[in-house]
Amino acid sequence: MASLFRLVFAVFLMMLLSAIDNPVGASKEIKVGGAEGWRQPGVNDSAMYNQWAARHRFHVGDSLRFQYKNDSVLVVDKYGYFHCNTTNPISTFEDGSTLVTIERPGPAYFTSGDPDHCKNGQRLAIEVMGLHPIARSPPSIAYPPQSYMAVSPSPVSSSGESVPMAALAVVSVSMGLVTSFVTYLAFAP
Repeated sequence: MASLFRLVFAVFLMMLLSAIDNPVGASKEIKVGGAEGWRQPGVNDSAMYNQWAARHRFHVGDSLRFQYKNDSVLVVDKYGYFHCNTTNPISTFEDGSTLVTIERPGPAYFTSGDPDHCKNGQRLAIEVMGLHPIARSPPSIAYPPQSYMAVSPSPVSSSGESVPMAALAVVSVSMGLVTSFVTYLAFAP
């Protein structure tokens, strides 16, 4: 009887959790260098990857796509980045199409495996922020005129956010099913 109650409670808990919004937004795949890809910059364009990185926001869970030919990508530490030291990389990739998933916030450093390419600007330093925030619609500026019959507002959680009606419906139905099932078990012969 106790194990059956635990099973019912576990099912109820899973239904409840599935009804709650996930607080993390979708991760992105970002092509390093845009249309230019991962290549040695021209003589007058050595800051191209710094400029490219300044136009993007990087979050934990995002992936960087490096597209290149006859080159490589090294994940390096800060020293390796600033000194174009390729002798002790954290990771090395040479497949021509490398996908690196960002796993933690803070700085991340990448260079070409060719020290001369790195010295000419083929290196990337990014600042990684935490997880993606949820995209929420902006609050309305003014409410539409009220009719003579007032409509009750959506319930509001303790954080001040509206609770989705679908979530409330799922919780209500789930509680009703669990209550019915427990009542049935209590009075079953």
